[in-house]
Amino acid sequence: MVLLAGGTGGAKLARGLLDEVGEQLVVIANTGDDIEVHGGYVSPDPDLVLYWLADRIDDRGWGLRDDSFVVMEALRALGEDVWFNLGDRDLAVCIQRARRLGEGARLTETLAELSRALGVPARVLPPSDAAVRTQVRARGEWVGFQEFMIRDRAEGPVEGVEVRGTGSAHATPEVLEAIEQARAVVIGPSNPVISIGPILEVDGVADALRATAAPVVAVSPLVRGSVLKGPTDLFMAWAGHPLNADGICAYYRGLIDGLVSDERATDVPTLETDVEMADAEARRRVARETLTFAAALHG
Repeated sequence: MVLLAGGTGGAKLARGLLDEVGEQLVVIANTGDDIEVHGGYVSPDPDLVLYWLADRIDDRGWGLRDDSFVVMEALRALGEDVWFNLGDRDLAVCIQRARRLGEGARLTETLAELSRALGVPARVLPPSDAAVRTQVRARGEWVGFQEFMIRDRAEGPVEGVEVRGTGSAHATPEVLEAIEQARAVVIGPSNPVISIGPILEVDGVADALRATAAPVVAVSPLVRGSVLKGPTDLFMAWAGHPLNADGICAYYRGLIDGLVSDERATDVPTLETDVEMADAEARRRVARETLTFAAALHG
């Protein structure tokens, strides 16, 4: 079972799917948000997914539960502009990843090592081992995605989006094999433009989705017509799609066979259901209903 994911919505669905399919779960996580900071290589979306799968996610919605921030406090005391906050144990993960990459390890390998360290039975894969970076243009200036989201507080309107590095980024063999052998592929309830878009722009991923015999189903990131977290509205407006079920389907046109949403779409089969995942029971329910829907489409 393959899930394309980025952000909190994708991570929550990954946790529900883990309960349903266990070690058969493969998550392809967005790396367009990756950043090198504080001497570490930060991979926010893969780490977010792994912390959710390990039941180690903090209540604030990111980072490791009950982490301390001694290093960040010390950096501030030394006069550093600490706009990107990392807990101490989270920073340790990122420093080790930077070291392993410096030794020549693939990003795929470093995520597998973290999975084992956290005791996660599922696989979490980057779409490519090459660096891809999402850049956002707002107020006449191009900035990295993390700068836009954190330092600039996602102040729009969004004037442009580029995923840089995709010209030399190719899907890994592990990603292509997972999609080819999948019984179902689910696009998580993530921001289509900046959480799923960078995955789809990696050479080979979209072609693999079009070629797979498995049903491809998207789960809407909209709950009762609204965005629960993040600037999906800003990016969908930039992409020229309405913030509704039809807009989500339009973004994924040619890739998906169905949509899971609390609003019916016009152009694809839709499972109308509550897609809010406020607790573990809801996450399992959305995962189970999505898999059942995908199986019905395949039949």
